[in-house]
Amino acid sequence: MSPAEFHGKHITVAGLGVSGVSAARALAGLGARVTVVDGGDGPALRERARVLTDQGVTVRLGDADTLPEGTDLVVTSPGWKPESPLFAAAAEAGVDVVGDVEIAWRLRGEDAAPWLAITGTNGKTTTVQMLASILEAAGLRTAAVGNIGTPIIDVVLGDQPHDVLAVELSSYQLHWAPSLRAHSAAVLNVAPDHLDWHGSMRAYAADKGRIYEGNTVACVYNVEDPRTEHLVREADVEEGCRAIGFTLGAPGPSMLGVVEGLLVDRAFVENRQQQAQELAEVADIAPSAGPAAPHNIANALAAAALARAFGVPPEAVRDGLRAFRPDAHRIAHVAEVDGVVYVDDSKATNPHAAQASLAAYESIVWIAGGLAKGATFDELVTASAKRLRGVVLIGADRALIREALARHAPDVPVVDLDRTDTGAMAAAVREAARLAGPGDTVLMAPACASMDMFTNYNKRGEAFAEAVRALETGRGADE
Repeated sequence: MSPAEFHGKHITVAGLGVSGVSAARALAGLGARVTVVDGGDGPALRERARVLTDQGVTVRLGDADTLPEGTDLVVTSPGWKPESPLFAAAAEAGVDVVGDVEIAWRLRGEDAAPWLAITGTNGKTTTVQMLASILEAAGLRTAAVGNIGTPIIDVVLGDQPHDVLAVELSSYQLHWAPSLRAHSAAVLNVAPDHLDWHGSMRAYAADKGRIYEGNTVACVYNVEDPRTEHLVREADVEEGCRAIGFTLGAPGPSMLGVVEGLLVDRAFVENRQQQAQELAEVADIAPSAGPAAPHNIANALAAAALARAFGVPPEAVRDGLRAFRPDAHRIAHVAEVDGVVYVDDSKATNPHAAQASLAAYESIVWIAGGLAKGATFDELVTASAKRLRGVVLIGADRALIREALARHAPDVPVVDLDRTDTGAMAAAVREAARLAGPGDTVLMAPACASMDMFTNYNKRGEAFAEAVRALETGRGADE
């Protein structure tokens, strides 16, 4: 679809968030008649509405269920559920519903930059940023876009030229992007998450698997996660597209893996049956952040596989990983106090992410809890029980974790803080410090969302770091 084909069409945009504002602004700029609907109201939404109104966009607040008359296409923000009344009305009227990623894909020019796309339950943002760093080290003009925070429509329609894009895609975005066809794509892992949105694990995995559809060069999968390989097998790809695995062990042919502390490539070499190409040392992965956790080694391998699929030389993989700096609140070392290391992994908002974080340390006092989003914790506790020296629980759904601990780790001391106010984090750090001894790690990897107590996971991580700094200065975490 060319930009001209949007001219004069009546397009309804669902949601006045970042992606909704971006889509509305872009489509109005292409001559479409745009109406934005949002069920909320309030000062922040009204200000966004005012700005869009000044640009010729109609905004309707407080009513997100009724389809505006004459709508030709609905463009949804990622989080809107498929069963929303607005979409039911669209289906009854024979109107298609797509997402902002689909619009961006349709708006690409003939000479548009290829997309290297990444999804997964956990690790997406880190891997996309690693990939962008590697591509930049190869001298390529690139950007990390999509679910990472930069609306992809803005990049596609922007004046800045790119050679290739590193694109993070959520399951929500993939659900609403039926025509997306990437150069190469990776599914990092698939574990239960957002099941309240997708309805089932099968539907969630299927939406993740959409990222492989129509790939032209490589479908990158996680050897340790059979679900990802299954998604590759189910995908309809271009002739000649290859399945490329990544593993924390020694790689087989058509895989990337780890051998004696080295990241090696047995996929993009002339004789992959007998040869391997050294790409980097494990120690090259974000060296300023300390020793690489296993899941970040896996992330680096996935990023390297996509870069190699695009023809990036080995030395650029090494240089890009060395230059990469992880975002805050992702298994971040905060301080060492009295021989105890304090680590902030507030971004671990589901059990799968927390399990990866817990696997990085041997003796742990774990701070966990928050909003479970329908998750269960038996598998997480069973896998991590031998590492736990103690547990401090906070948040609205802490009882679910407490019950899993009682079933699978009954001998581990548990402190259950019956409070959900923001000050609970200071008390949690105080209790964790009491349980920990020299050589232990106090790990805040909540396995839950933060919105019961904090605005977002960033604020939760900041509260943890502030409480640790209070310990470090001798003021006490509860002062």
